[in-house]
Amino acid sequence: MRRRNSDFRRPVRRRFSNVFWLTLCGLAVLLLIILLSRETRDSSSRLVYTKRPYRHDRIADGLNITEEMLRPESVARQINDQISLAKAILVIAKESNNLQFAWEISAQIRNSQMLLSNAASRRSPLTNGESETAIRDMALLLYQAQQFHYDSATMFMRLKAKIQSLEEQTNSFSEKSSKYGQIAAEEVPKSLYCLGVRLTAEWFRSSNLQKKLKEEKLAAGKLVDTGLYHFCVFSDNILATSVVVNSTAMNSKNPDMVVFHLVTDEVNYAAMKAWFAMNSFRGVTVDVQKIEDFSWLNASYVPVLKQLQDSDTQNYYFSGNHDNSRTPIKFRNPKYLSMLNHLRFYIPEVFPTLKKVLFLDDDVVVQKDLSPLFSTDLNGNVNGAVETCMETFHRYHKYLNYSHPLIRQHFDPDACGWAFGMNVFDLVEWRKRNVTGIYHYWQEKNVDRTLWKLGTLPPGLLTFYGLTEALNPSWHVLGFGYTNVDSKLVEKGAVLHFNGNSKPWLKIGIEKYKPLWDKYVDYGHPLLQQCNFH
Repeated sequence: MRRRNSDFRRPVRRRFSNVFWLTLCGLAVLLLIILLSRETRDSSSRLVYTKRPYRHDRIADGLNITEEMLRPESVARQINDQISLAKAILVIAKESNNLQFAWEISAQIRNSQMLLSNAASRRSPLTNGESETAIRDMALLLYQAQQFHYDSATMFMRLKAKIQSLEEQTNSFSEKSSKYGQIAAEEVPKSLYCLGVRLTAEWFRSSNLQKKLKEEKLAAGKLVDTGLYHFCVFSDNILATSVVVNSTAMNSKNPDMVVFHLVTDEVNYAAMKAWFAMNSFRGVTVDVQKIEDFSWLNASYVPVLKQLQDSDTQNYYFSGNHDNSRTPIKFRNPKYLSMLNHLRFYIPEVFPTLKKVLFLDDDVVVQKDLSPLFSTDLNGNVNGAVETCMETFHRYHKYLNYSHPLIRQHFDPDACGWAFGMNVFDLVEWRKRNVTGIYHYWQEKNVDRTLWKLGTLPPGLLTFYGLTEALNPSWHVLGFGYTNVDSKLVEKGAVLHFNGNSKPWLKIGIEKYKPLWDKYVDYGHPLLQQCNFH
């Protein structure tokens, strides 16, 4: 057989083989690219999904949720939902006096909770088999609750009524707490009563004390010396007054120039004289008077005394029968009718020879030298006081009845209030402007208590309207008897005022601030020890 020419040997087969292998290689490369791109997508998706479980894990940890409970078919979640609904129904069943049903549903709640607890302890999810009975029994009870009309609408209405009842109880408890707190603040502690009794006995028993006080009074031209620093305190609290005098003396640069004028009542007069006769206060001059000696203080001159004789006023303040006790107890506190409390409006009559006086309440502590206040220029005003209008509730409209035309016509509702308790009074300007007459006018207008209800500050705001010079706030810091005070203000304050019910000499006093007052009390004094002061 003749062999074929080499040019004609299987040209087609060789070409097909090359194309085949090239195609196969291309497919392999393409497959590799596809696989690589898919792996990249998987890894990126894994990155995305690794972040989400972390966030969900944090939420689950915070809510104490297990992975099993997050599944749509979670048995644990179903049981938890049943328990939540059953607890709400349990409250309503008890209120409806359906005690048998309440007992049954309460027992089933405990069974379901026990199941969840056991599953949590062994760290494995509940199975349908072990939870089937509990879910079925609870479902039957929830269905039975519907037959008692414990449906969602009824539950909502009853729970709303329950919330309203609880709010009323809270308001009642709050009112009672306020009432009892005020009663506690008004009560005289046994130790303070004991001190008054012992001092009174000491005064009448010891002729030396009386002789000492007489000698000091005869030699006391200081009482009328207008070149000295004159302070006045009107109080029936011996120990509180002592702290005011002692703290002023301890922090005064010139205590020998300080004169204290104390006014008390007949009951505490002998005790007050005995205490200040047997104790010295760094050379401070102390004079004690009683309010009953002021002959000008009578019902024909003083509106408050005239009002005290009115039966309606007595009922309002002392029994609360006038308005079926609708008025809060704080507005019916008899201390607001105490003449010792209102004597601040008669300072020129009490001290007719003096030109300038610094008035202090008996619940203050002095921790700076106050002599610069006597040289403070009041710019023709009568009253130097610290303003308290940093907050809106210390403006005039919060103390006065602006629905009354007399108030609305004469006073700016946004005028700045100020504080009683540490006040510099220019008695020369006071007499010139007849400030006591202004006070009488407003007291007579308020005989029916329609202009204001509470205390001496509202009539003070009216009386000294346009006659008050604002002092630097550091001279008088308030709030130590009812709230927290900024520590920087405590440090800078010249006079710290324990206004509020929590007085430092009472058990209800704020413990945080008691040391500010205690350091001016000599608890080692024999009489204080005998009366169990500590």
